[in-house]
Amino acid sequence: MPLPEQHSAPWPPPAVRPALDRMEVWDTWWSGDPDRLEQLYGGGSGTGPDPKRVQYSGGVVGRVARWWWGTPPAPGERRTKLHVPIASDICGGSANLLFSEPPKFTVDDSVTQGRLDDLVDDGMLATLQSAAEVTAALGGSYLRPVYDTDIADAPWLDVVHADAAVPTFRWGRLAGVIFWRVVHEDDGLVWRHLECHEPGLIQHGLYQGTKSKLGRPVPLQEHPATEGFATAVDDEGRIDTEYDKIDVSYIQNDLSRRWRSDRTLSHWGRSDLDGIEPLMDSLDETYASLMRDIRLGKGRIVVPDAYLQSAGPGRGASWNPEQEAFAGINALARGDKMALEVSQFEIRVQEHLSAAEDLVNQILRSAGYSGQTFGIGGDVAITATETNAKERRSMTTRGRKILRTRPELAHAVEALLAVDRRVFRRNTVPQRPTVEFEDGVQEDPLSLANTADVLRRAQAASTEVLVRMVHPDWDKTLVSDEVARIQQENGTAVEDPMQAGALP
Repeated sequence: MPLPEQHSAPWPPPAVRPALDRMEVWDTWWSGDPDRLEQLYGGGSGTGPDPKRVQYSGGVVGRVARWWWGTPPAPGERRTKLHVPIASDICGGSANLLFSEPPKFTVDDSVTQGRLDDLVDDGMLATLQSAAEVTAALGGSYLRPVYDTDIADAPWLDVVHADAAVPTFRWGRLAGVIFWRVVHEDDGLVWRHLECHEPGLIQHGLYQGTKSKLGRPVPLQEHPATEGFATAVDDEGRIDTEYDKIDVSYIQNDLSRRWRSDRTLSHWGRSDLDGIEPLMDSLDETYASLMRDIRLGKGRIVVPDAYLQSAGPGRGASWNPEQEAFAGINALARGDKMALEVSQFEIRVQEHLSAAEDLVNQILRSAGYSGQTFGIGGDVAITATETNAKERRSMTTRGRKILRTRPELAHAVEALLAVDRRVFRRNTVPQRPTVEFEDGVQEDPLSLANTADVLRRAQAASTEVLVRMVHPDWDKTLVSDEVARIQQENGTAVEDPMQAGALP
């Protein structure tokens, strides 16, 4: 998929516009910004048409306005809407389930393994966590190897969000992709940098166009954001990667239900937030209603106008909603004093919290997670077996995501080794590593020790098996050394008589 050449070509391409529009919705919920939510659903101003009339209208306007976030405040009232950032909690929880511990990468070549251990550092783990959160929010993300010899002596993995790419899939596999970004905007003129990845090559292009049109290609050195690529590409703007595969990996969050029949978008992936937007809207409405009850439940004292302070002749009157005595009554002057009246509304705390809890459970269940994963149910210490039982739905979702992440992550590491060999001239062999994910729930050390003790007394496991059980993160060398030390301390480190020499 080469870079576009038509000056009048729309950008982004119309074929991917439905996916980008949907990602805008998911990104808005993920960001947790109330201003963006009001802008998205059209409820940010109370100066427009009558909200009720708009909600009964047809078309897109009427459908959007029927959302709680699409209802503008009444004229003269301040905004009192409250947002519960459960979308960001879901996406962050998904990343924690996958990459709370770094995965293990192993290859056959010892020299390559040593270099791979140097490349897999804390920075890569942070990148993978970010990629996992973006994948859960937008339905997918891309991993690509990058390098800069001025700031580092090794390449690293970079994340590209799904809404900044135009991919091409072939039989469900990524065949090519164009990454794009806006590098400059000035007086209606938009400068875009396009980066096309295909097997064996990368092509860079700089375009000068408008908001909706890609425009004409211009030399890379005409903008500071791309002038660094001008010295790395050939006359056609290409870079030979010396790697016969595409150097980009696409991590799909899950199979898309929304675009399953669209050949262009069917492999883009599905967000964890897809389909639960109405529930999140209702959750925000529930919490806002609770806060409204709290505001209305503040004790007020109704008093005559004569009891309040005047603002002065011709200055009108104003009131502070935080003062206890605020409602004046125009009454005839009498000799006797009027009685004070106290107004106190009921605060329906339990009803609101019960509704909110049910909505949260439904949101998490629809997204594929258990409430225990997000701290619902208390923090009482339980065993790993009990935790797995309570978080079975989350563990199932984690396993499904690992199936889609593991092969793409292995491909990304192979491409990283290829870049390291080509650019930094390392004596390594780029190869596809074996990727192992750590258990999502770690066993309690006391529980492991008790299990090992029972197996030892039952003579059902060797010393090596018991050491591996208690220390699952140790390699073969560490396990062998620990077994030897245990046998030495117990006096069982004797030579195997079957291996001894023949008796005279």
